[in-house]
Amino acid sequence: MKLRDLRRRELLGILAGAAAVPVAARAEKDLPVVAVLVPGPAKNAENRLAAIRQGMREAGLTEGVNFTFALRYADGFFDRLPALALELAALKPRVIIASAAAAPVAHKVLPELPLVFTSYAADPIKAGFAESYIHPGGHATGNVMNAVGGEEALTQKRMNLFKELVPDLKAIGFIGTSSLLATAELNALQSVAGQFGFVVVRHPLGRLDEIEGAVSASIRDGVGALYVSGEPLLYNNMPRVLPLVMAPGKPTVGTYPDWGRAGLLMSYSADLIDDFRRAGIYAAKILGGEKPADLPIEQASKFVLVLNLKTAKSLGLAAADRLLTVADEVIE
Repeated sequence: MKLRDLRRRELLGILAGAAAVPVAARAEKDLPVVAVLVPGPAKNAENRLAAIRQGMREAGLTEGVNFTFALRYADGFFDRLPALALELAALKPRVIIASAAAAPVAHKVLPELPLVFTSYAADPIKAGFAESYIHPGGHATGNVMNAVGGEEALTQKRMNLFKELVPDLKAIGFIGTSSLLATAELNALQSVAGQFGFVVVRHPLGRLDEIEGAVSASIRDGVGALYVSGEPLLYNNMPRVLPLVMAPGKPTVGTYPDWGRAGLLMSYSADLIDDFRRAGIYAAKILGGEKPADLPIEQASKFVLVLNLKTAKSLGLAAADRLLTVADEVIE
């Protein structure tokens, strides 16, 4: 083969490869975009995205074939959320899935874009997302973390389990700000306190650097345990919050499973990962032509009890066999 022919073939090969790249990119670009906005760190965002992907697959859609994802996460810095929502809007998504604190931001910044909210612990009706659970009536639908009975029923179940670990509890310190979610949690805790024979102590805090003071004040007031709010400010700054609430050596109870896995004595709440999976199913339905207005808001149906036996041992507590039997996760 002549050198000139060889060079000609190499050139044709290069040109063919160069032409193929825009075609693949254009094919990906033509797919409907599913935007995902979460307030937490990258690790959490990837776990949540995997659950959404599973839900969409269960609904018959495959990433890269039927749709493509666009993910943004705020890494716990909530003031970044509006700009991240606008970044996603520039990609012209067909639907956005937004969790927890990101949900009201997406609803406010992108009011006309179909929204599937998930892992949302507040009341979506009061938040203005929808007209009702059965008929949302607008551009938003999704799932909430409360079961039938709302926050009070969930708190009642949580404290019933916690009292098996700390049967002599007379006073519990609530650690949380005055956010919408923390206020709802506090009200629910106060509502059930009487039936369990304890009082709730709360010292106001507004910032992360006030947690240590609130914990210390609660201990001075004689609390026998600490209840840690699931509000986004605390949850998304867990590595900073956890040492402060565990330092006094008191039993601790939290909401989401990650609290128990990270070191609190116990946590009980809706299964966050399952929430994201169900959000993926709803996103698939919207891509298929269904309207958020016609998709009922779902309430939690799957719950997770986490017991941290390592923490129990350090506190000199023993978990009853019944609790160990019903626990979904036991950290040893």
